[in-house]
Amino acid sequence: MTDQMTDLIAVYTTVANDQQAQRLASAAIQSSLAACVQTEAIRSTYRWQEQVECQEEIRVLFKTTRTAYRKLEELLVELHPYELPAIFCIPVWDASAAYTQWVQSSCP
Repeated sequence: MTDQMTDLIAVYTTVANDQQAQRLASAAIQSSLAACVQTEAIRSTYRWQEQVECQEEIRVLFKTTRTAYRKLEELLVELHPYELPAIFCIPVWDASAAYTQWVQSSCP
């Protein structure tokens, strides 16, 4: 592991179904704001408007760069179906040089 963080980040959000996930994924890829987008089915338990909710959701993971984050966040906020979407990023502390280069070249 290196002493410095890479420019890579993982950006997460959740949506209600595959169609919504694909809409966000396609928009991010077409806009060159993510190199890759992965989706997976999950179950979320959370408090919303004083009620405990438990829902099936789709987690959407965008592989991108810190440089592209603000534009990706704007796109997700614009297209997201939720009233208050969770959109957050996690830094990638280290990655292979070839993979890092691919992500950076995919998200100019």
